[in-house]
Amino acid sequence: MTRPLELRGRCWVVRTPDGKRVDDIDTDMIFHNSHLHITEVDKMAAFAFGNLPGWEDFPMKAKPGDILVVGHNFGCGSSRQQAVDCFIALGIQAIAGESFGAIYKRNAINSGLPLLICPGILDSDIQSGDELLIDLNQSLIEDTTRGRTYDNVEPFSQVQRDIYLAGSLFEFGK
Repeated sequence: MTRPLELRGRCWVVRTPDGKRVDDIDTDMIFHNSHLHITEVDKMAAFAFGNLPGWEDFPMKAKPGDILVVGHNFGCGSSRQQAVDCFIALGIQAIAGESFGAIYKRNAINSGLPLLICPGILDSDIQSGDELLIDLNQSLIEDTTRGRTYDNVEPFSQVQRDIYLAGSLFEFGK
């Protein structure tokens, strides 16, 4: 499987309905514990952000290839894998954020979901619906709608890159 090192897609900027940033989105807000009985990844998509006020209808709006833009400490809380898998099931191709919960970051890396740490991205003028270009080789994000480039993206480690290119930690291990 060949995976692209240049990603293009529409972004969803996770803010409150009145436009304020949302930090510390925990795994229960991403994938509520009442759905933990669901074990098939493709069935997890319908429950993404089901416990995040203002975002309950996200699964109906998201399209494969979309990109999430999030604040600080995204994915904090428990280590539930479903909080990563629900976005994979929706076809979200990457998540750019200010920072990520440590366990969430590791789960995403192991699943081959690119997480990009980009300090200040949520304080910029980026808006939901903007088209983004993510260059994993150059460690940059370009908002092609607004003509702005974020070049302060933390580079992938070699291991993160290898796992992403393989598709997941399990595929990398083969």
